[in-house]
Amino acid sequence: MNSPNSQRPKLQKFLADAGLCSRRKGEEWIEDGIVTVNGEDVKLGQRVDPESDIVKVNGKRVQVKKTPNITLLVNKPKGYTCSNEDEYADRLIFELLESKYRKVRLFCAGRLDVDSEGMVILTNNGTLAHRLTHPSQMVRKRYKIEIDTPFDTKDLSSLINGEVVEEEFLKIDEVRPSKGKSLRSTKLDVIMGHGKKREIRRIFYHLGYKVKKLRRIAIGGLGIKNVSIGQSRLLKKEEIELLFPREVS
Repeated sequence: MNSPNSQRPKLQKFLADAGLCSRRKGEEWIEDGIVTVNGEDVKLGQRVDPESDIVKVNGKRVQVKKTPNITLLVNKPKGYTCSNEDEYADRLIFELLESKYRKVRLFCAGRLDVDSEGMVILTNNGTLAHRLTHPSQMVRKRYKIEIDTPFDTKDLSSLINGEVVEEEFLKIDEVRPSKGKSLRSTKLDVIMGHGKKREIRRIFYHLGYKVKKLRRIAIGGLGIKNVSIGQSRLLKKEEIELLFPREVS
């Protein structure tokens, strides 16, 4: 039998459900010591009672509001930064949204760097964001890339098996020729079930290629068709489920 405490949400989930951040960012806040519960320091994984505990971030109480879950698909153009706040960014992805969505605290469930374009999911659903971004979920993302010189197939094993780049292990799950092209062309399809910062660009650069264009066209079984560059649309429940791999019975 589960204890009453085990039914309470973990602190990072509570923060995400409040629409403040993703679970991962919540974990960072906890480790940075900016979160307190009932005036006391907290530890990662601690559970809270949403009804009685007083949770504060940087001294400001977290007020849980019952707001509906919103999940948007955005076709991000090049030049926009996937961040709520960035003093160094020229433009933020949230500037692309309709005014009614700009008033909601949304965050990116998987980012694209400023030089890349394509499919980004924005949501205020912390559980959904966690499912989309945690490596254990193996949510496969598909990209179309263009490199500066034709791909040499001898480099395929290095991409698939992985390489250590700047003391970090990077790899690609699948590399396919783009439709109508050969694998020895400059245009490739890349599929990954994970994603470290600028991973595709970094590993290709390590092997001697410069990625000139990078566009994410699908997450799981959901593609970006019918959403023009710079546009966004609200996702239906059945579309959200398409983002995740189906269990084989």
